[in-house]
Amino acid sequence: MSQTLLTRRNQMVRAIRWSGILFVGFLLVTQQVMSRGPLSDLDATISQARRPNFASWIDFILRRIDDLGLRGFTAVVLLIAAVIISRRFKSWRPLNLAAISLLSLNLFVGVSKLVIGRTKPSLNVDLLYAGGLSYPSGHASNALVTWGVLAYLIYRYSHGEVFHGRLLASIVTGISLSVCAVSLFRDTHWVTDLLGGLFLGGSLLVAIIAIDRYFPSVSQRS
Repeated sequence: MSQTLLTRRNQMVRAIRWSGILFVGFLLVTQQVMSRGPLSDLDATISQARRPNFASWIDFILRRIDDLGLRGFTAVVLLIAAVIISRRFKSWRPLNLAAISLLSLNLFVGVSKLVIGRTKPSLNVDLLYAGGLSYPSGHASNALVTWGVLAYLIYRYSHGEVFHGRLLASIVTGISLSVCAVSLFRDTHWVTDLLGGLFLGGSLLVAIIAIDRYFPSVSQRS
């Protein structure tokens, strides 16, 4: 086995391991939600906390930050970028990875929302199986997966130091945490909604990376 293939295989194994760990985190948060564990008390405490009255221009900025986790917006940005990269490197892989990420998001996050049916904190009541779509947070998972896949594509298909992996990872982390912070400020999600969304989104993101690492590509960096 060549050194390049060995490196890719080791990356894949690490990615699968981390994907499993993150998914266990999602299951633990879900257990807390379903059993009304200590994290649910934190949900109530933060949701009932007094919030400052922001000026209209600050509220506008907060809503735009929140849009960075909006499914339609993030999906369009990712697909456009994937098409550009695919055309540039004459490879279907970027577009395939983008499609897989969006399909997995809709499948796992969407099904979880429908099954659990949690109401949003704006209703001032925390109910399960009530037809709500609060848990897990789609904004948190969308932000992490879509911007994460975009950063991964840029890193793998770019040879420039400006697109350093750690810098891109920091940007994705900043976006995801900002979306979560705004959701708490605006009281649109419970804390556990956001934690569950981040864990599930992180698990999906790393699983997609594992898939990419499994199949060699001459267009990518090793």
